[in-house]
Amino acid sequence: MGNCLTHSKKSNAEIAPYDFIKSTTAVKLYGSPTAGCTAYIRFALLYKTLSVHFFPTTDTPNTRPVLQIGSETVSGTREMLLRFIDAKLPQPPLVMKESDGFGETTPWVVRAVLLQHRSMRWHLERMVRWGDDLVTRGGRRNGDPAMGTPRMEIRKFSKSYSQLLEFMLEHAQMEERVVFPILEMADRGLCRAANEEHARDLPIMNGIKEDIKSIGVLDTGSPDYQDALYNLSTRLKSLMERCKEHFEEEERDVLPLMEAVELSKEQQLRVLEQCFDLMQGTNSHLFNFLIEGLLPWEAMHYLDLILRCKDEEKAASMLCRIIE
Repeated sequence: MGNCLTHSKKSNAEIAPYDFIKSTTAVKLYGSPTAGCTAYIRFALLYKTLSVHFFPTTDTPNTRPVLQIGSETVSGTREMLLRFIDAKLPQPPLVMKESDGFGETTPWVVRAVLLQHRSMRWHLERMVRWGDDLVTRGGRRNGDPAMGTPRMEIRKFSKSYSQLLEFMLEHAQMEERVVFPILEMADRGLCRAANEEHARDLPIMNGIKEDIKSIGVLDTGSPDYQDALYNLSTRLKSLMERCKEHFEEEERDVLPLMEAVELSKEQQLRVLEQCFDLMQGTNSHLFNFLIEGLLPWEAMHYLDLILRCKDEEKAASMLCRIIE
């Protein structure tokens, strides 16, 4: 990934941590390597500066980390430290604003679902752009040495789509097992349409995976190869449009009703933890993949949700995956 935003052709939603312009301000962080708060601040700093020096301490995980930026040193909660980082290194902003789309009363599980939708949208759009590019080149090399030969690129494309497919399937399963039953208890039949749409899109999603496998064994550049690429691109676009429509319907007609269920804070925490526990792949080997599809403040808010409901050791383990 590049580190100069000025010359990047990417939209903000495509830019992962190292793609932002970085400050060269010296930053030092002292804290327990097994503490969730320390891992959270280490990740936040990836967006901000090229010069981070982490000094592991033998403190207990509950001890607050110490952060030094320039000549100023502070210690405090992760919220305090994040605001301090934003004040000293303003771009990109990491603290969520009220205008960013979540009201104070938006249930935590709804926030998690919405953020997952945003990540899936970004990855779907990326796969569609990539598919269009494959069609345009028709079997010619990408020009990027990291992509290798056309056959090697198709393998990378297949891996990326498989990651997206697993993410989407786990997300749908989470909604069907945790979110929708809560709403169905309040009003039977409320989520019937959403469940039916999950079932409707599954054959298309699996079919695309088989299409990619077929392309991998065709002669590169042959008419059959080019036709297969075109059909793949068309099916990807159809899936993207279906998913976007489905997400919009859920976000407009279903998810806002979670607020009317009036879950207590304790119930919200249990539901949120159930959601994360069900999505084992997404929150382990696909965690980087999920975070990549989020804007910086969205990524930090998602990590906030994890830290709300996970014990210190589990939360730190999850966050360390994206740092390493």
